[in-house]
Amino acid sequence: MQKSLNTSKWYNNAWAAFIYFTRLPFYKIYEPPKSAYRAVVEFWPLTGWLTASVMAATLYFGSMVMPHALAVTLAIVARLLLTGAFHEDGLADFIDGFGGGGSNRQRVLDIMKDSHIGAYGVIGLVTYFAILFLCLWSLPPLSAALSIIAADPFSKMLAGQVVQMLPYARNENEAKSKVVYRKVSIGSSIALAFQGLLPAIPLFLFGGMATRWELAVFIPCIVMYFLYMKIYRTLHGYTGDCCGAIFLLLELTIYLTLCITNYNAMP
Repeated sequence: MQKSLNTSKWYNNAWAAFIYFTRLPFYKIYEPPKSAYRAVVEFWPLTGWLTASVMAATLYFGSMVMPHALAVTLAIVARLLLTGAFHEDGLADFIDGFGGGGSNRQRVLDIMKDSHIGAYGVIGLVTYFAILFLCLWSLPPLSAALSIIAADPFSKMLAGQVVQMLPYARNENEAKSKVVYRKVSIGSSIALAFQGLLPAIPLFLFGGMATRWELAVFIPCIVMYFLYMKIYRTLHGYTGDCCGAIFLLLELTIYLTLCITNYNAMP
C-alpha cells in the first residue's frame, strides 16, 4: 500500500514538473493535485531530457540541411518556445536585481519581482545569448548536440540544490509563480542525481570529450558555490528567479569549458 502511494506521488510530481517547466499542453492529458507543484524541482532534470533532446535534435539534424549557425539559432529558439523563456525571464530578473539592488536585500527582491526589465537585464540577456550561440556554433554539430543533452539536465540537477541549501527568501504568498519548492528527500535526491547524470553518458561514449568533460563537471560546481555565496550573503534565501538564473549560468559554464578546452586541444 505504501509503495503504491509513493509511486502515485512520484507520478503526480513528474507530471507537475512537465506542466510547470514547459509550455506544452500536458495539463490536457493529466492534471496533478496542486500540492505536487511544490515538488517540481525533484523532476526538473527530467524535463531537461525533453528540452535538451528537442534542442539537440534541432541543432544536429538542422546542420545537415542548413548552415550550422542557422541551425544553432533555431535550436535556441526551439527551447525558448518549448519553455516559454521561463528560465531566461528568471535570469533577466536576477541580473536586474543584483545589478541594480547592490547589497540591499529588500531592494534586490523588489527589483526581481518587478515585471519590467531594466538595462542590466537587457545587457545580461544579450551577453548570455551571444556567448551561448558562439559556444554551440564553435563545437562540431555532433559534439554540440551531445553537450546539450548532457549539460541541460546536469545543470538543472545542480541548480536544484539551492532549494536544499537555502530557505525561500520571501513569504509564500509573495511568490511570483505562487509555488514554493519543498525540501528534497533522500530518495528524491537519488532520483535527482540519476536524472542529472545519466544523459552525460552519450558524451563520454560518442562525443570524444571524455577528458574535457571532467573539467566541464568540476568547474560548474565551483561556479555554483560562488553563486550560492552571493545569493546567501545578499538575500539569505533563494527565489524562483535565482533557480532559473543558476541553471542557465551553470549550463553556459559547461559550454564555455568545453569550447575552451577543445580550442586548446587543437594542433
